[in-house]
Amino acid sequence: MTTIELAADPYPIPIDPGSTALVIIDMQRDFLEPGGFGEALGNDVGQLRGAIAPCRTVLEAARAAGILVVHTREGHAPHMADAPPAKVSRGKPSARIGDPGPMGRILIRGEPGHDIIPELAPAAGEPVVDKPGKGAFFATDLDLILRTRGIATLLVCGVTTEVCVHTTIREANDRGYRCVAVGDACGSYFPEFHRVGLAMISAQGGIFGWVTDSAAAAGALASAGVRAAAE
Repeated sequence: MTTIELAADPYPIPIDPGSTALVIIDMQRDFLEPGGFGEALGNDVGQLRGAIAPCRTVLEAARAAGILVVHTREGHAPHMADAPPAKVSRGKPSARIGDPGPMGRILIRGEPGHDIIPELAPAAGEPVVDKPGKGAFFATDLDLILRTRGIATLLVCGVTTEVCVHTTIREANDRGYRCVAVGDACGSYFPEFHRVGLAMISAQGGIFGWVTDSAAAAGALASAGVRAAAE
């Protein structure tokens, strides 16, 4: 077993790559590109673009190190029986979940807007978890996937920091996983929400987990790969 130390806030965390997974939350066209659900809610989707390159850095390092990579997508079945009316009613009329948009029906599985952006497209064999809610554990098989692979630590990237990323980390924390948010590989439509969201994770000695950055995460994973090869 090759254990590495990952620089993080509030303190460094030892990582066993063999029991670590990278979870990339909702890097979908509906959230990051014009015409999707994010813009329909009145947001500037350009605010999320800065997370793409750091996320790609960590993704490439994770693939090179051979750790499990899981992608998630928020969205609903075409029949929308899994979409609560209270959720559907948010946003502007005619630009709500299920309505036609420039990338197909908004936030509906199988539509172009529901797809993960090309820059972070899943590779063959990487699980893609479709979720109807904000958290990646609710009404999905994510916990089963992770426990089947013996995963104990999650590196978490994606959007948005204070909503789906935060909810997933909170859910994971309650299930006994150690969570490390990769701060610059996460993004929010609101910079202040992003800053505070990350601060809440590592506050009080790491009440929900740790926060690191893409350079530290990629460097640690690269180091693990070198050590594993040497062994």
